[in-house]
Amino acid sequence: MNILLRLMCPSEIVDSVSQIDILELNKRRISALLVDLDNTLVPWQGYNIQADVADWLRRVREAGIKICIVSNTRPLKRLRQLAAELNVPHVRRALKPRRGGFRDALSILGVESSEAAVVGDQIFTDILGGNRLGLYTILVRPILGREFIGTKISRVFEQMLLGIYSRAGMFDSSSGGPARDKTP
Repeated sequence: MNILLRLMCPSEIVDSVSQIDILELNKRRISALLVDLDNTLVPWQGYNIQADVADWLRRVREAGIKICIVSNTRPLKRLRQLAAELNVPHVRRALKPRRGGFRDALSILGVESSEAAVVGDQIFTDILGGNRLGLYTILVRPILGREFIGTKISRVFEQMLLGIYSRAGMFDSSSGGPARDKTP
């Protein structure tokens, strides 16, 4: 069970992508971000990029960090439109937590797994998939409560896992960052 719990444990938890510390990414030698779309960059099925997210994306690019959207979304038109608006490549129907979509994104960006991090709002897709490839994983709180019904169900189990991680002292309660030398 410990192996499974570790596979689903994010390296870091933040409230929003705009709270991801770019200087910390640089310290970790992360030069690429594989970012989820729905409820990470935009509300579920939404088209509106919030100002703080757009500003964070600008700062990420200015820091020389590459970005690729890795999404399980089906509507190609919306994904293409948002990727074009953000001027970033994308991987569609990534089938997360399978590793293929993440590998495709690494290839598109021309980076190794040791240079990349996954950013997403779901443990069972984004975090599990990223951890399966040994990537640094950052869990963000979902932008809105409106979601696909399957996602709403998985959120119940995610909250249980987060409770386990919290009780095990795996995250620094002040920052959401990993606590030292703690494993479930």
